[in-house]
Amino acid sequence: MKIICKKSELLNSVNIVLRAVSSKSTLPILECMVIDVSENHIKLISNDMELAIETIVNGEIMDSGTNKQIAINAKVFSEIIRKLSDNDIIIETDDHFTMTITCEKAKFNIAGKPADEFPTLPRIERQKAIVLSQFTLKEVIRQTVFSISDNESNKIMTGELFEVTDNEMRVVSLDGHRISIRKLQLKENYGNFKVIVPGKTLIEISKILSGEMSDEVTLYFTNKHVLFEFEDTLVLSRLIEGEYYKINQMLSNDYETKIVINKKEFFNCIDRSTLLIKESEKKPIIVGVTDNNMELRINSNIGSMKEEIDIKKEGKDILIGFNPKFLIDVLRVVDDEEVTIYMINPKAPCFIKDREETYIYLILPVNFNAANI
Repeated sequence: MKIICKKSELLNSVNIVLRAVSSKSTLPILECMVIDVSENHIKLISNDMELAIETIVNGEIMDSGTNKQIAINAKVFSEIIRKLSDNDIIIETDDHFTMTITCEKAKFNIAGKPADEFPTLPRIERQKAIVLSQFTLKEVIRQTVFSISDNESNKIMTGELFEVTDNEMRVVSLDGHRISIRKLQLKENYGNFKVIVPGKTLIEISKILSGEMSDEVTLYFTNKHVLFEFEDTLVLSRLIEGEYYKINQMLSNDYETKIVINKKEFFNCIDRSTLLIKESEKKPIIVGVTDNNMELRINSNIGSMKEEIDIKKEGKDILIGFNPKFLIDVLRVVDDEEVTIYMINPKAPCFIKDREETYIYLILPVNFNAANI
């Protein structure tokens, strides 16, 4: 084959497929990406057996040749492309799977492999399809993915539940200490189904999506896979098998204390408090609610801090402790000017949610020694 591409176009596509290239595989072929011109366009393909990506590169096929596909080490290829001049890049392959990369006066020869050694992507029936704006999907991921677990021993918690009920989709993540929920109204009725999408997939997808409201992404679901299709890119991922946790049993509308607080003030106060906490320490931030006042306190080996914030309060006074990181994670992704917090007692979960419950965040409190606050 012989193709020619602008460096910027080629590098953009290479960066997309790199997200599904295996870096620690016992199969060397999985460290490769495939360049394919068999369908009269230039396609790049990667597959780490859990996540696979195909994307089309803007460029010209000068000669498709006899070998219309080649597998090439993705890291080596990407580094070469990245360091070439910002000009047209010519890529040629011969019958022995040697690749020549030429740009201006620079010329590289690297060894490739037959693409038939590369695992083919399963064909997905495009039936259960949900269409969202790229902005919406990117925001939903941003507002939930921080509370997935990174503990691979509990696979279910490393993914997010996508649950569709008629024209509503609920996205849920949890890690044993907190739960994040986002609800979306869909344009159509899609029936009822639920799947668990790996968190890794969602993190990589969010990095590729444009985030534009005018750009769309289509999600296709099967029993074992989810396919994201947008612009010139396909992202295919295995689903996590198993039954997700019964979230509804963990949610409650009961509360003894309800407060409304300025989100930015609350965030900045907690953020300041973390200056006194080493990463190795697990010091809670103590929240004391009385009348229309909230007092936040923290004590650590470095020092102590106390700050007051005005609030609107309904119900009882309360003294409760939280992991400050969990509060910061939620406040960072909520876009409202004010947030409403519902609490029952110092040992029960607190809820941060809006009136329509388009978002719900559950955070478990932490024990603290009242004598040390």
